[in-house]
Amino acid sequence: SHQRRVFKNAKQGCFLSILFEAIEFFKLRSFWYFITGTTWSPGVIGSQFGALPIFAGTFVITIIALAVAIPVGLGSAIYMSEYASPTVRDYLKPILEILAGIPTVVYGFFAAITVAPLVVKGAEFFGLEATFNSALASGVVMGIMIIPVISSLSDDVIRSVPDSQRKAAFALGMTHGETIKNIVLPSAMPGIISASLLGLSKALGETMIVVMAAGLRPNLSWNPLEDMTTVTVTIVNSLVGDFEFNSPETLSAFALGLVLFVVTLILNMISLSLIRKFKEKYKVNTL
Repeated sequence: SHQRRVFKNAKQGCFLSILFEAIEFFKLRSFWYFITGTTWSPGVIGSQFGALPIFAGTFVITIIALAVAIPVGLGSAIYMSEYASPTVRDYLKPILEILAGIPTVVYGFFAAITVAPLVVKGAEFFGLEATFNSALASGVVMGIMIIPVISSLSDDVIRSVPDSQRKAAFALGMTHGETIKNIVLPSAMPGIISASLLGLSKALGETMIVVMAAGLRPNLSWNPLEDMTTVTVTIVNSLVGDFEFNSPETLSAFALGLVLFVVTLILNMISLSLIRKFKEKYKVNTL
């Protein structure tokens, strides 16, 4: 269709513009050090652009967010579609959709003012040390933010599984729980994977929560109680500085954007492969 063609051309244009500027950056700085280097210090004498701490921070915060969002989101979707009465479902569904529309700056305030102090107190209780800017606080709130996305879409997909499949399972003597586990969830899995990928994409692109709750310092650490930053936050920092557009400091944003683009593309390909396998195995259709 015409709309699809326009969208495809727009994507290609965005990719090429990022690629050209990233190439300019790699003419000035080593690609290998950019990928594997552990020091990110732009804007100083002898500036270095080792992005490994940024990639590590993005990975840690995103994993925490998914660890919160997928179990809670999928669990609430199963409850709404399989167990909740129509009255309860009609009450919960709009609440989830309203939560999805809350500005991320509100979630950022919640992370910085409420969750971060709780993380510090919880760490002290267990004899650990945590900073007020921590990956854990940022990841938990980011997970809360993407719960409505995963829950609402998964609910729609689970409800789309034909009732005939459930009735056939009951006729064979399966309990409700066994039917959900062995029939409903496998049939709905392509849509659930798509919902989870959408949540992951939203987490990867989030900036405000990280700025307010996890900090701006590139820190190579796997400890979620420490402060760290993400790719999108560093991109914003690189573009709002007082540097020339053709300086390494500004061009580094395009290099980071290119990595983020490629990672998202790979995740999409993996997701499509998983969806195809489930569709072939269970002969189901996505929404």
